[in-house]
This record gives sequence, structure tokens and C-alpha cells, in this order.
Amino acid sequence: MKSKIHEYLTKNNKIMNKKLLLVLLLTPVLGIAQSKSISKKLKTKVAAVKTKTTTATESATSSNPLDIAAGLKEALNNGITKEVSKLTAVDGFYKNEAVKILMPEELQKVESTLRKLGMGNLADQGVLAMNRAAEDAVKEATPIFVSAVKNMNITDAKSILLGSDNAATTYLQGSTNKELYAKFSPVVKQSIGKVGADVVWSSIISKYNEIPFVSKVNPDITDYITNKAMDGVFKMIAVEEKNIRTDLKSRTSPLLQSVFGLLGKK
Repeated sequence: MKSKIHEYLTKNNKIMNKKLLLVLLLTPVLGIAQSKSISKKLKTKVAAVKTKTTTATESATSSNPLDIAAGLKEALNNGITKEVSKLTAVDGFYKNEAVKILMPEELQKVESTLRKLGMGNLADQGVLAMNRAAEDAVKEATPIFVSAVKNMNITDAKSILLGSDNAATTYLQGSTNKELYAKFSPVVKQSIGKVGADVVWSSIISKYNEIPFVSKVNPDITDYITNKAMDGVFKMIAVEEKNIRTDLKSRTSPLLQSVFGLLGKK
């Protein structure tokens, strides 16, 4: 692209220079005043060509990192507004197979044993309780995620823009995960009590530990739900990011159109 622009500029400069030379040769015929007027106009055109070419080159080879960063943040916020909000509804986690929270791996044996002993309903209640806690916690903690997006520092906006379909979401997750966990975990713990998940899980663990010859368990259910709920949030943000990257209709603002429009030029 640069070489073509340079070639265009060189060609136009040569043409303008030839015209200037012609004016100088015709000076005795045209008169001094008239030739100066023509010469001035031609020099103005040469300057305009240079300015136009320089602008085109800069536009084709660089973009304002601040604009790109702002566009990425808007895309992430759209993910929270449009997709994460769906998780806060009843069954937002429980009936969404992409984010549904299942029994922890270390408790799958517990679940299997309970079902074999005719206590499958208790196991089902345990799964439902975890998802209800996540739905409630995400509703309460949405401002935490919005704040994380607002305050995140994007150090290489252009490479993120030109990355994979979930590059911005992955960057958000990697750069804010520890801070988000610290803020989100207390909300999850509160939600577990609010929806009665703590009572259900206490019953599950007690029933299982009463079974003869089994290894006793006492899982940290708050930690598990916190991590799984956060995974669900990032998955849903990534859904909207992909939409914005691949679907022109999802670019609902001039900023999104401008920033993600660059994808067609890479």
C-alpha cells in the first residue's frame, strides 16, 4: 500500500514539476505577473497532493491506540449488558448448557453414590442450588465487572483487535482475574446463603459422610461456584465480542464501526 502511494506521489510531483518548467520557459511570452500567478497555483496543487498522500499513508498504516482501546472496552461492556445480563435471570445458568454449573469433579463420586442409594433428588437439588447462587451473585456483582473493564489498562490494543474472536475477553480475564475473584467471592458466599444453597450442600455432605466406608468430604463450595460463575461471565462476554467482530449489525455505535472496521483492512 505504501509503495503504491509513494509511486502516486512521485508521478504527480513529476507532472507538476514539468508544468512549472513550462511556465518558466513561457515567462517572456506570458509576462512576469501572469507567470507568477500560474506558478503559485501549481505549487499549491503540489502541496495539496503531498498532504493528501501523507494522510492516506498514515491512515493505512496506523490507528490511534486510544480509539482502539476505547472500542475494545465498549465491545466488552456490550458483552456485559447484552449477554451477561441473561445469566442473572432465573435459569440463566441452570438452563444454559454452555455455562451450567455441574457437580465438582471431586464430588461426582458423591453424586453417583447418592443416586445409587435413591437420593438422586438431593443431588439434583445440589446442582440447582449452585446455579441459583451463581445467578444471584452475577446480578449483584455486575458493577464489579463493569468497573474492571473501565479500569483495565490495554497495553497493546492493536494486536488484541487483530487477534482471535475472543482476544479482548481473554485479555480482560487474564488481567483482572485475581482482583475480580477477590471482589466476587464474598458476593457468591452471600448468595449461597440467600438462595439456601448452603443448607442443601450441608445436607448432601452430611448424608454422604454418613455412608459407611467412604472417604469423608468437605469441599469449598464457595470457591467452586465463584470460579465457575466467573467462567460463565467471560464466556458470555466472548459471545458478544465475536458478534461484533463478525457481524456488521452488532457494531451499534460509530466507535465500534470505526475500530472493528479496521478488521477488514488487515
